[in-house]
Amino acid sequence: MKPQFLHTNDQIRIVSPSGSINPEYIDGAKKVLTDWGLNVTEGEFARSEYGRFAGTPEQRIHDLQSALDDPEVKAILCSRGGYGMAQIIDKLDFTRFIASPKWLIGFSDITILHNAINNLGVASIHGIMAKHLAELSSAGLDPVSRLNDILFGKLPHYTIPHHALNRDGIATGNLIGGNLSVLMGLRGSRFDLPYSGNILFIEDLAEKPYHVDRMMQNLRFSGALAQLSGLVVGQFSDCDEDPMMMQTISEIISEAVSEYDYPVCFNFPAGHVEYNLPLVLGTKTELNVNEHEAKLIF
Repeated sequence: MKPQFLHTNDQIRIVSPSGSINPEYIDGAKKVLTDWGLNVTEGEFARSEYGRFAGTPEQRIHDLQSALDDPEVKAILCSRGGYGMAQIIDKLDFTRFIASPKWLIGFSDITILHNAINNLGVASIHGIMAKHLAELSSAGLDPVSRLNDILFGKLPHYTIPHHALNRDGIATGNLIGGNLSVLMGLRGSRFDLPYSGNILFIEDLAEKPYHVDRMMQNLRFSGALAQLSGLVVGQFSDCDEDPMMMQTISEIISEAVSEYDYPVCFNFPAGHVEYNLPLVLGTKTELNVNEHEAKLIF
C-alpha cells in the first residue's frame, strides 16, 4: 500500500525521533520544502537536545506519534538519524497511521521505523534528510530532485554501471532493508524483516570489515539470505579495509551470497553519502542485472 502522493499546499511535518540536529538544517530543509509548494510544520521538540538525542524518549514519542496520527499530515521527514529509534519504536501506536497512511522519509537509524511501517504493509522512502536537503538543493543533484519526484507521484527507474562482482539475473519482490547494523539490532524481534521472496538493500557507515562479515554470516546461517529474490548493496562509507581479512567488504558480501543464484547489484548510490538516491521501500520492485548495467525499477 502506497500513501497518497502529495499536492501543492499539503502538509509535511519535520520530526526528530533519533539524534539531535543543528537547527540550521531544519531551517534549510523547511525553505526547500516550502519552495516545493508544501505546508511545512515541525514537531514541538524537533530542535530539542537531550544528550545525543533530540529530546527525552517521551518528547520524541510525542512528536512522532502526533505526526503519525494527524490525518492532515501527508508526509513525515525525519530530520536526521544517529541513534534513538530503538528506545521508542515499541511505544508507538500505528492504528491511526494505518487508517491514514503518509510518506515517511529518512535513512540510517530511521531504518527501524521503515521496518515497522513496511511490516504493516505501507511503503516508505529511504532518502535524504534535513542536512542534505538544506545543502544539496542549490546544486540540483538527483537525490533532491528524485525525492521531489517520488513525493509528487513519479516513481524512479534507476540505471547504474556494471560492477565486477555483480551477478546477472532478474528479480521481483518488495524492496526491504536499510542500514545493515540497524537491521541486525532488530533480528528476532517483531520488527525484523520479511526476507522471503523480497529484494534486500543494505548499506552501512564506519563498520570494520570483520563486523560486516559477522553480520552477513548471521544472515546466511539463519537462512535469511537463502530466502531472498535479489540483493542490492549500497555504499559502505568510511569502512576501512582490513588486510588481515584477505577480502574487501564487497568481496565479503559477495562470498556470503555465493551459494545462491539470485541477481546481486553492487555499488548502488544510496547510503551515508551525499549522492544518496531515494528508494521506495515496501513496494514491488524489479532488479535487472546484466553484463553492462543494473536497473532498479519501481
